[in-house]
Amino acid sequence: MRRFLLQRLLTLLLTLLGATVVVFLMLDLLPGDAAQMMMGPDASPQAVQAMASKLGLDRPPLERYGHWLGGLLVGDWGMSHAYSSPVLDLVIERLALTVPLAVLAMTLTTVLALAAGMYAASHHNRLGDTGLMGLAQLGIAVPNFWFAILLILLFSVHLQWLPAGGFPGWGEDVLGSLQSLLLPALALAVVQAAILARITRSAVLDVLQEDFVRTARAKGLSRRATLWRHVLRNAMVPILTVMGLQFANLLAGTIVVENVFYLPGLGRLIFQAIANRDLIVVRNCVLLLAALVIVVNFLVDVLYAVVDPRVKAARP
Repeated sequence: MRRFLLQRLLTLLLTLLGATVVVFLMLDLLPGDAAQMMMGPDASPQAVQAMASKLGLDRPPLERYGHWLGGLLVGDWGMSHAYSSPVLDLVIERLALTVPLAVLAMTLTTVLALAAGMYAASHHNRLGDTGLMGLAQLGIAVPNFWFAILLILLFSVHLQWLPAGGFPGWGEDVLGSLQSLLLPALALAVVQAAILARITRSAVLDVLQEDFVRTARAKGLSRRATLWRHVLRNAMVPILTVMGLQFANLLAGTIVVENVFYLPGLGRLIFQAIANRDLIVVRNCVLLLAALVIVVNFLVDVLYAVVDPRVKAARP
């Protein structure tokens, strides 16, 4: 197990390093003048030159990359041009909203998807299976921002149960903050739950054909116990794969949903940074999202070995 973890950790570090190279090349070496873009088309050449010098764009690319990478390692992410504030402070402040939102959305996704997928698989080719998979197909086709607007109209405008937007802050009102995240989390979770429910159903149906399932039933184990104790665990490898990808999609999906609900999270920060041409914030936030995706996939690989020992045993 230790060797397996070391191999995966080495892969994680190399992938993170590769991500920094890709992000740097995409935003720093593409054609165009970043300083001119940030200052606007009407800026004087002297102002553009001063901004280029401030950003270090007058230095060689390799030196700029080394300076940026060194700053990342020591926590110096640079200064935001639009906010006149350290980028790291802005990101930490916004992650306090985005991470709980993504975790809440992932929790709702998992609960809804596992319940629907297991029920559909245990009622294969019956009315419950057909109905749930039809709803899942509809959920896949619905854009989350459109569903978010429907949730606002129903629960905020007509029923007036939940706020339509805004975020009071964890220090001000914890219960009110959770209520303000409920509708955005549900808007994010519906599409992902629909996808995961179909994957769960397919994986469980494949495992139900195995001999050990018939053996468990022959020993007197109830159908429900067989499903939840034995079938689900053996079907978890493809389910975990999709869950890891979905958590990354939830983090990226907050860019749209946070703007619909006017939430001051990481997604809204990226949107505002693009609108303000704040390339320093864009570069670091893009790298952060990429790093979160890579770390989540690393954790999924580790969970593979925990859930299915055959994955660990197959490693050289």
